[in-house]
Amino acid sequence: MRASRLSQTIIALLAAAALAIGANMIVARLAPQARLDLTQQKLYSLSAGTRQTLAGLQDPITLRLFYSRRLGAQIPLFGAYHDRVRELLQEYVALAKGKLRLELYDPEPFSPLEDRAMGYGLQGVPLDQGGEQVYFGLVGTNQVDDERIIAFLQPDRERFLEYDLTRLVYELSNPARPVLGVLSPLPLNGDPRAMMMRQPQLAQPAAVMTQLRQFFSVKDIPLDTAAIAPEIRVLLVAHPQNLSIGAQYAIDQFVMRGGKLILLVDPHSEAQAARPGPGGQPPRDTASSLERLLEAWGIEAPKDSVVLDLRGAWRVRANPQDRVQAVDYPAWFNLSGESLNKAEVALAQLDQITLASAGEVRLKPGSGLEFVPLLTASPQSMRVDAARVRQDPNPTKLLGEFKPDGETHVLAARLRGPLASAFPDGPPPLAEAQTPPEARPPHLNRTEGAANIVIANDSDILEDRFWVRVQDFFGQQVATPISGNGAFIGNLAETLAGSDGLISLRSRGDSLRPFTSVEDLRRSADAAYRQTERQLTEKLESTERKLRELRQGDRAAGGQTVITPAQRAEIDTARAEILATRQQLRAVQLELRRDIERLETRLRLLNIVAVPAVLTLFAMGLAYWRARRRRAARA
Repeated sequence: MRASRLSQTIIALLAAAALAIGANMIVARLAPQARLDLTQQKLYSLSAGTRQTLAGLQDPITLRLFYSRRLGAQIPLFGAYHDRVRELLQEYVALAKGKLRLELYDPEPFSPLEDRAMGYGLQGVPLDQGGEQVYFGLVGTNQVDDERIIAFLQPDRERFLEYDLTRLVYELSNPARPVLGVLSPLPLNGDPRAMMMRQPQLAQPAAVMTQLRQFFSVKDIPLDTAAIAPEIRVLLVAHPQNLSIGAQYAIDQFVMRGGKLILLVDPHSEAQAARPGPGGQPPRDTASSLERLLEAWGIEAPKDSVVLDLRGAWRVRANPQDRVQAVDYPAWFNLSGESLNKAEVALAQLDQITLASAGEVRLKPGSGLEFVPLLTASPQSMRVDAARVRQDPNPTKLLGEFKPDGETHVLAARLRGPLASAFPDGPPPLAEAQTPPEARPPHLNRTEGAANIVIANDSDILEDRFWVRVQDFFGQQVATPISGNGAFIGNLAETLAGSDGLISLRSRGDSLRPFTSVEDLRRSADAAYRQTERQLTEKLESTERKLRELRQGDRAAGGQTVITPAQRAEIDTARAEILATRQQLRAVQLELRRDIERLETRLRLLNIVAVPAVLTLFAMGLAYWRARRRRAARA
């Protein structure tokens, strides 16, 4: 009987194992892409934008991940991050339906694989003094041998890992350099009057334009344009002052057709105010807006008010006649910290943006657009009439009357959603001097999908003097950024130049999450015991000082130090007190770690004892329930 029961048990276990293996094989065969993501931040669930990009692949792409295992062995952080990257890439391959292939390489030092990694331009990092280097980079190639690389995958950028990978795949599937259109009355390509004004440096193009030309095919759009060319993927409109109705219609229809727009309006252009107008004097009207378009799109960018921010205010000379007096000018300020939305890819790696006489950006009530703030003034900010900075600005008076208004002032934002045309009745008639476009696209009253717009109420973000210092270095102009304005505009353009799916990507959480409970305990313990530690330290220093004074004693005629019996007793007492204080100080320092150690012990017990105990109790209960069923069946 016992032998029979044992045989039945063995057969049942083998059958259960075979059933489990068979079920896994069937699921792997019939549903290879089935996943269950139980992480709190859905780290392994790809966004809709990535799925859209992978589904749209037409030609095969090969991804080669170079990872030195020695790196993970010596720095476990990189080992865990490598697992994260590899698993995410495998998820990409599973969704690409054969259009994406992943190859994994471990480049050993001084091997042909290392030469190959170096040939691709991957960054080698030395681990020790021996000169051997390790690699952790990604190379992507398409059928025409275009290459895109991530030279070294940094764990610090894990929040944007999905964006970086999807962007690499998208660029390989769309290798042509995107076209960026620029429409602006500002002399972004250099002022042609520079020699006449005897300021030859003004003939140089703005630093931001030099940067944009490194990544885009930049095309200048005339101010009287009647249509935006279809090859333009992103349109930068800066300070559109007194723009004609025809040009406004061209911008409107560009957005209706799905074009991406970066719009920089301004309540007061410092760049325009600093340059003489046609009559030799600076112009009085320095504001710009596209009120007709913004009104129809449900956006507000007032040109009659300016935001002042005291936190990052620039120091300026209070009076031109006074050489020493300087004062904070809150109309010009640096944004940093929480004022920059680090969840956005365009701002993730930037520390500072500088604005000058900037205004607000708001959604109109009832607008259905997605509104994502990019740049926000600090809590030490207020809104004032723009005339106070346009006409004879007085920094001392502005500072003296400054009082934060307690409101949140968004200065730049990204907007996404369906839009209605500002020209519901069709195209306006052409002006007399305006040349009709060769092939004007059909009029659209609404966007077919979601429009993508970035709007900032400040065009001086492009002005060199607010973010870059240009110096002559042996006949060459060298630009040194002092703020991230140029990188911000370039990042925005690159992000918008991608597909709609790429634009929709956001930062994700980190897989290497900190122990928040441990950190809370550490902070609480530190707050509770730090005051006691400080008191004991002060007592210890006081006692040691007293001991030094007692040891000096009285000096005899021969210069020898004489210590009386009373002083000797005090010295012994001081020594004992120092010893006791040091012991108390050590006890306090140990107390700082006691709660953390207790938590760690509880976690170990939970992992080592509690989970197996629960499973054991469950198995015992199941066995008892089955035994009862068998006894009931026999009865």
